[in-house]
Amino acid sequence: MSQSTSAVLKTEAADIELVHVSKQYGDALAVDSIDLRIPGGQYCCLLGPSGCGKTSTLRMIAGHESITDGDILIGQRNVTRAQPATRGTAMVFQSYALFPHLSALDNVAFSLKMRGVAKDARRKRAGELLELVAMSAFAERKPSQLSGGQQQRVALARALLNEPRCLLLDEPLSALDPFLRVQMRAELKRWQKELGITFVHVTHSQEEALALADMVVVMSHGRIEQSGSPHEVFNRPRTEFVARFLGGHNVLAANGRAFTVRADHLRIAPHGVTPVQPPASETGFSRIGGIPCTVRETEYQGTHLRMTLAPLDGSPDLVSLLPDNEYDPQRLGPDARVVVWWNEQDAHAFAA
Repeated sequence: MSQSTSAVLKTEAADIELVHVSKQYGDALAVDSIDLRIPGGQYCCLLGPSGCGKTSTLRMIAGHESITDGDILIGQRNVTRAQPATRGTAMVFQSYALFPHLSALDNVAFSLKMRGVAKDARRKRAGELLELVAMSAFAERKPSQLSGGQQQRVALARALLNEPRCLLLDEPLSALDPFLRVQMRAELKRWQKELGITFVHVTHSQEEALALADMVVVMSHGRIEQSGSPHEVFNRPRTEFVARFLGGHNVLAANGRAFTVRADHLRIAPHGVTPVQPPASETGFSRIGGIPCTVRETEYQGTHLRMTLAPLDGSPDLVSLLPDNEYDPQRLGPDARVVVWWNEQDAHAFAA
């Protein structure tokens, strides 16, 4: 970035608070009385499957959807009935929504043109923002002449034009190929840290949310299942839904209580090998002697093997992530008999 971001964006980040917010479409309850506070200057990802209410929540923050019940505060100001343009927010849409007949520069400058700003002044301001997102060299190109990642950068520059305190992003990476998605993930994270404003990003990708967010909010059926740092949400899922949706977890039961063990914490040995286990504690989350299983399938993933294991007692399949250098295809390959166990400190009980 060739110029300081303070010269481009002069606003301060704003807290976002949702108080008992609901959204109803006819008989369907899309968002069910949620409470959420996003501290100013954080990168927050709303994560969940299709239909969980995350996009409706984002659009209510933006003012593009009316609120059935509850209140939204941005920077301690109640904006529940405020128009989108007065909220201090800007939105980057999933489709980018660029004008196909305008150049990148004119797309960014368009709202200034509508407000009657002189041509030289608006093009200067748009040029500064294109420089911010490393798109100066493509200023005169039309959207059809730009790649998906380049179009996204133009859409981001346009959203920043009005110096928002909160930037709202609706699945901004979903249309990109996997390599570009990872590249743009890093760019978004960098821009957020340098600009210092609040980002709220909707995604259904667990990997994307964990990589980007300071705060992950997992939603299901219009409700918040859990919110917290990526490390907290992944390592201490509050509910079985969170554990299963995030992936990388095995959901188990012992003594009438459900708990989870991460796939990379699941130990595996060939049949006949006695597992080395620490003494069981009072939590009762160990399984002395391990669980006899059959290897259903293995999937090579570069640094590790993903192994699907079928317990002989017919309980649900388990997943283990085994480092590549520990995998023995002769003794641990498909159809092999194995024993699976875990250290009790790696078991995490669900709070709900």
